[in-house]
Amino acid sequence: MADAPLCVEILTIFPGYFDGLLQHGVVARAMERGRVQVKVHDLRRFTHDAHRTVDDRPFGGGEGMVLKPEPLAEAMDALGVAPLDPSRPGSRNSGLTVALMAAQGRPFTQAMARDLAQQQRIVLVCGRYEGVDERFRQMYCDREISIGDYVLSGGELAAAVVADATLRLVPGVLGNAASAAFESFGADDAAIDGSDDGVPRSQHGSGGLLDYPHYTRPAEFRGLRVPETLLGGDHQAVRRWRREQQLATTLRNRPELLEKAELSAEDRRVLAQFQERLRGQQREG
Repeated sequence: MADAPLCVEILTIFPGYFDGLLQHGVVARAMERGRVQVKVHDLRRFTHDAHRTVDDRPFGGGEGMVLKPEPLAEAMDALGVAPLDPSRPGSRNSGLTVALMAAQGRPFTQAMARDLAQQQRIVLVCGRYEGVDERFRQMYCDREISIGDYVLSGGELAAAVVADATLRLVPGVLGNAASAAFESFGADDAAIDGSDDGVPRSQHGSGGLLDYPHYTRPAEFRGLRVPETLLGGDHQAVRRWRREQQLATTLRNRPELLEKAELSAEDRRVLAQFQERLRGQQREG
């Protein structure tokens, strides 16, 4: 019997927000093939007043509104999600994760997406306004997730990002499974195929660093040519070029990633050259 598909359930006050996610692209195709399930639940269904009220003013004063704990907890009850046991941290049933989308959460990473993709069921709670009542977070949420150091109007966009990044890693979702492994922020070659020669595979732009530049036909476009190395047929030279471009791109756009990356002596030599070149450009500028 085939394994049950990973199920992502999203709790929101704007269920229509996710129509695009459910109707287009990789996630929609994966749902059609039965590889994954995505269910969107309207938080207002779990209210009991005429105005379907989900928020109220914060105790202690201040700006904005806070999502009330009652409808959130009733939604969890309806979904069959029990409260956490405060005396047993990490006591949630294996295979289930409840994540609150919140600006104060842990930064969302590709590693976190890989971890979520190993679950059987994920419940994503979309915060709104000033957030959710802290008691709900303590009672039900295994983790808080932020997709960046900025504040959004609500957690819907963050939930869509987390769902897409996670579901594409489920086996069978992408046409080519290697597409999810060999890209920015992926695992290194040794973790994937046992390779440890320090040079990425021909389709690999990762190892915790950013991806290398990609080119396709035509070989010349408006006066700009594809680098000759990519046209020569020397696969080892292509791999070296791509590794160098990985390092250059990461140094330029996300230098902090280099601090945690496993770099070879050759990597460090190449980086030193790039850094000297950058310093020269800054002096000239």
